[in-house]
This record gives sequence, structure tokens and C-alpha cells, in this order.
Amino acid sequence: MTFPITTPSSPSEHSADERREWIRIDDRVLMEYRLLTETGTVDPVEASSTTPETISAAVTKPTADLLARTGESLIGSPVLPWILKVDYLLEVILNALAISQPSSVTMARPTDVNLSGGGVGFVSPREFATGDQLAIKLILPPFILIQARAKVIRSVSQADGQGFAIATEFVDLKADDQEHLIRHILHAQAERLRARRNLPS
Repeated sequence: MTFPITTPSSPSEHSADERREWIRIDDRVLMEYRLLTETGTVDPVEASSTTPETISAAVTKPTADLLARTGESLIGSPVLPWILKVDYLLEVILNALAISQPSSVTMARPTDVNLSGGGVGFVSPREFATGDQLAIKLILPPFILIQARAKVIRSVSQADGQGFAIATEFVDLKADDQEHLIRHILHAQAERLRARRNLPS
């Protein structure tokens, strides 16, 4: 899956720090997005209700990401049972809320994305117009919340007819959040490179 976000005019015209913004990876993160209207309100994108499966995925993914990053140091730690207990209680509470007040529970969902410091690409079940503004929430592993406004720069129907490939660029991403994004991307690239080097030849 490839979602070109934007292309700088020439790498030589930018400093090394600026070029980091254009480094991108394909990833799977927790994501939620809403269409911003001209009046400043947000419209939900998907009409599907929150299910026990989406709640479970949203609650357990950060812990799974944390375990993947820390390896055996956390697996043998006395902290892990407490983290798992908190996950379980949170899941129970959210499921109860989803039953009693369905509209009060909206969950970020594990989403395949193409991520850079300049924007995010993803597949949406609905089409957006070029120039539409989205309120986006990303949860990077293990527990880093990124909130930003993004402008749609491309919306193309998928070849298989299953949704639309959306490319966006951030329009109000905070500098600290951009730094978190770039660090996450560089860390993920380094981890994947190490994994490839360790593969048997």
C-alpha cells in the first residue's frame, strides 16, 4: 500500500532536519478521523457502531506494542500483570458504556497507514473531496496520542472497489507531535532493518 503524501521540490533545497519530514513508512496504528465542516463541527465518517471487537483491539494494541518494543524485560516484570489487569478493566467499562450509551463511545481503530511527518495516507470507506479537512487522532506505540488537522490532497477509488485511498497533509501539527511522528518512523525503520539483517540467508 502506497500513499504519496507530498513531494518536496528538491531534496538539496532542504536542510537535513526539514528532509526528515518526508521520510515515510507503511505502518498499522490506532487511528480515528472525522470530517470537519465549514461551521467547525465534526461529522463521523463511519456509521458502524463500536463493537466488543473494536474495543478489544483499541485497548490491547498499545500493550502489545509495548511488549514488542521492550521484549523480555517487561515479560518477566511484576508490572505486566497490572498492565493486563488495567486493560481488562478498561475493556469491561468501555463495553458496558457501549451497551448503555452507544453514542458516547468512539474508538480509534487499528488502521493501515502510510505515515510521515508531513501527512498520513489511509484507505477510507467513503470518498473525500480535495481540500476537505479532517480531524485526525493517531496513537503511536506505546501510548503517544497525536491530534492534528489534515487537508485531503488526493482521494482515489481503490482498484478492487473497496473504499478510497486518501492522501492528506497536516495543516496544524504541533512541532512536538511532528517530532514524535518522525522518531516513531525512524525507530520503526531501524527495527525493520535489524529484523531483515537477522533473517537467515
